[in-house]
Amino acid sequence: MLKIIYGDNNLSLDCLDGCLEDWINTRVAIAVRSATGIHIESSTASFLLPANSSTIAQVENIQDANVVEFCRCDAKSLEVVLKGIWLTSELESETGVFVTKLKDDTEYLLQNMFEPKFCPV
Repeated sequence: MLKIIYGDNNLSLDCLDGCLEDWINTRVAIAVRSATGIHIESSTASFLLPANSSTIAQVENIQDANVVEFCRCDAKSLEVVLKGIWLTSELESETGVFVTKLKDDTEYLLQNMFEPKFCPV
């Protein structure tokens, strides 16, 4: 499972072991027990990767076409667009957690190529 945290001033990306549905159920249980609001919806998320020749060659081999897309932004950047689930405490919040399930090799490849300094928030 790939988890992207969108904070006020930062963006982080992690690979997690486990089932997506179990992770979401745990988040719902925590919200209920702590009387915290939770909003969950199907959504998309995106982040940028540097568009160098090695990145382009690696992403061309990714076979998760129904969940991940790559769009060339300009000469320096490549946008990664993912389909998944958005979780946040407030409906219109721009901070929250996005989770999706990709093939394990795709998740690890994206995690290894991700550069926080390349993704200004």
